[in-house]
Amino acid sequence: MGFPKYQLIRDELQSEILSGAFKPGDQFYSERELIERFEVSSITVIRAIHDLADMGYLIRRQGVGTFISRARKKQQVEFSDIEVFSTHSQDEHVDVVRFERGSDPSAASALGLSEGEGYYVIERVRRIGSVPYMVCESHIPARYINEDADPGYYTSIYARIREDFGIVLHDEASYETDSIVFPISEHVARLLESDVDTPCVLQEKVTSLPSGEVVEHVVSHKRWDFFKIELRSVPV
Repeated sequence: MGFPKYQLIRDELQSEILSGAFKPGDQFYSERELIERFEVSSITVIRAIHDLADMGYLIRRQGVGTFISRARKKQQVEFSDIEVFSTHSQDEHVDVVRFERGSDPSAASALGLSEGEGYYVIERVRRIGSVPYMVCESHIPARYINEDADPGYYTSIYARIREDFGIVLHDEASYETDSIVFPISEHVARLLESDVDTPCVLQEKVTSLPSGEVVEHVVSHKRWDFFKIELRSVPV
């Protein structure tokens, strides 16, 4: 059995869009042009256009026409959190201020822990020179923690997990959400040596292995003046 005519038209037009024949925002063919080009009914053309719009390739504006979507279709987006140190000393160091068993049910849930499994809280303050710019509270499953280690052993959690378990967390799947928050808690303000009304960037990140096992859940507060992001789209 052959494919319906509207699907063949849709696929041909999709290939044309992906070929670069149009730029984002360009006006697309009119229904009349497509009817004449493919020698089909208006119903067939409209159905193909609706599919392309549902797929995110086209935007229809009543009374105006059909246009190429400005969305990044078929592109890989690279996200970079840029460290803004231009006005500060480049001497960065990290202090571990808390290293203990965790008891927060929400953190255990974020880690996907089963009943009876525990996790550790490792809280660190990152500084540039004498300026604290970020507070990171990492939740790590207990099976990945050396419970007898000195807290300073976890100045770099990624290095410890790489050396102790052969897992390179930078190469594993992760997702992160960033938002602006204020006021902040007195605890975070004290560690950042600021006041509670100073805005911070709240970053929450989860990293997992191909098996789906979550290895880390991190909640960080970063001073707003040390935060800058870059988004770069790369065609694939």
